[in-house]
Amino acid sequence: MPKGLRRYFGRGDLHFVTFSCYRRLPLLQSARARDVFVWELVKVRDKLQFRLIGYVVMPEHVHLLMSEPAMGTPSTVLHRLKLSVSRRLRKREKNSTQLALPFGEMEPLRAFWQARFYDFNVYSGGKAKEKLNYMHANPVVRRLVNHP
Repeated sequence: MPKGLRRYFGRGDLHFVTFSCYRRLPLLQSARARDVFVWELVKVRDKLQFRLIGYVVMPEHVHLLMSEPAMGTPSTVLHRLKLSVSRRLRKREKNSTQLALPFGEMEPLRAFWQARFYDFNVYSGGKAKEKLNYMHANPVVRRLVNHP
């Protein structure tokens, strides 16, 4: 874990988590990749029993606003989610050692996700609203959509 980063679980806070694709590559750029991610997110949410307040899937990273799960911690959720998404997306690739990148380039696939994630404890309704507004604005600011 990076020096100075502390995670606080068990207080009943919501968690605003951010995690990125390997080397911040746009591995979630395709509609298929985003659909797989959302499907796996639903399955993990149902399995680990946490509330999903909001999320946004960007081409190279994801934001979630979630409660702590009934079983485990947000780290458990992220581990399961990242593992299931990467397995599903790799399974569909013809050559599991390479991943198609934008513009038809090929990249040796060492990992799908960055190893770490950022976690911010959301301790008030005002902070929850701030984080939801940030998530909704993210694709607009990046000009991926016209309206949240």
